[in-house]
Amino acid sequence: MTRKVQGLAADAALLIVGPSWLGDAVMMGSLVARLKAARPERRITVLTPPHLESLVRRLPGVDDAVINPFAHGALQLGARARFGRRLRGRFGEAMVLPHSWKSALVPFFAGIPRRTGFVGEARYGLLTDARRLDKAALPRMVDRFCRLADPPDAAAAPETPPPRLTADPHAVETTLTRFDLAGGPPAVALCVGAEFGPAKRWPGAHFAALGQRLAAQGYATWVLGGPGDAAIGEAVAAAAPQIVNLAGRTTLAEAIDLIAEARAVVSNDSGLLHVAAALGRPVVGLYGATSPEFTPPLSAAAVILYEDLPCRPCGQRVCPLGHFKCLNELAPQRVLAALRPLLGAAG
Repeated sequence: MTRKVQGLAADAALLIVGPSWLGDAVMMGSLVARLKAARPERRITVLTPPHLESLVRRLPGVDDAVINPFAHGALQLGARARFGRRLRGRFGEAMVLPHSWKSALVPFFAGIPRRTGFVGEARYGLLTDARRLDKAALPRMVDRFCRLADPPDAAAAPETPPPRLTADPHAVETTLTRFDLAGGPPAVALCVGAEFGPAKRWPGAHFAALGQRLAAQGYATWVLGGPGDAAIGEAVAAAAPQIVNLAGRTTLAEAIDLIAEARAVVSNDSGLLHVAAALGRPVVGLYGATSPEFTPPLSAAAVILYEDLPCRPCGQRVCPLGHFKCLNELAPQRVLAALRPLLGAAG
């Protein structure tokens, strides 16, 4: 007898094992859009770490979220087995986006009949539909995610839809009021963090100089970032007192609300860059050690800036040459010049 999930047969329900990183989770929205376009009736649930739940629930097409209780990198084989067994009978299909062996364990223990993912860490036994990834044919992460929606023998993939996020006007107003920002001048959000490492972070002094120039033109500037970015935010605000430093003070949901309200956004290659693009905000993306070919902001209102140096993109967390020229030489004046037309278009 077929199990029912909230009025739908379990074989019509899909579990996506989502990424652990914010930007990757945003790009998962393109896969959800493709899946819903093909089968609108299919119920999609995302297995997500708790810190990304508020983001995942805002992705159009996601019907539910299940919290993944396992810390990034932790195996906990017995606990994963017990957790997976509690999901038995709820899903007919699973898609595993991370490439690690352990990320495929929960769908396996849940007994989900069809389990799709790229081969990854030799996980043939855990996946029933194990795909080989052609990185040359799929240079962007978002295209790799969407490829899992196609049959294994599909000749050519349809165009990848850009990920989208929704903003609740009431939640935005509540967040603005909480931080005493309601009714102020138009704002530019400065996203100063990047968990990957310092080789992705534009210097704090450059953010401060940009904030001062924006303040002189009548714009408010809000510094946004996670708890690990609090020190950077404090340094930026100390150098430019006009800047409102909110780094480490907001929840992810509140940061999304503030980005949705901003006139424009300037961001390192980080998760908040992709949040801004998915919200349709004009955004300038700053790239140092990494390449925009792999994870570009997917928006027509995005401008990508980087220094054309022979040593970049090196892909390293810390500059192996010790000079960080790819970021230090990306001048605030150049960023402001790229930002000006975006501010005019957003007005």
